[in-house]
Amino acid sequence: MDTGALIASFVAAMGIPSAIMGLIVWRLEGRISKRERDHEEQDKSQKDLIVLLVQSTSASIALGEATAKAVQRIPDAHCNGDMHAALEYATNIKHKQKEFLTKQGIDALLD
Repeated sequence: MDTGALIASFVAAMGIPSAIMGLIVWRLEGRISKRERDHEEQDKSQKDLIVLLVQSTSASIALGEATAKAVQRIPDAHCNGDMHAALEYATNIKHKQKEFLTKQGIDALLD
């Protein structure tokens, strides 16, 4: 065997395993990037769900406050202290929720 053929066979022997490993790595990178995209989608969906939950909680509190205030204006309703306490409690919780979300928003902006 001459030197040229020996070098050519050596290069071919080294190139085939490298090509196979390159293909395997390429496929693994594709799978990893797909999982990352799926995970990002799931995170976005969870954030959207949390926003909807906060909005529905705010809407429920607003509805409860409006109902309590409307019932208090009815002369024959005979509202006891429970209605006033519940209204005060709902208002307090609403303000705590707004303060918490405001703090979280500021923390997110600064991080």
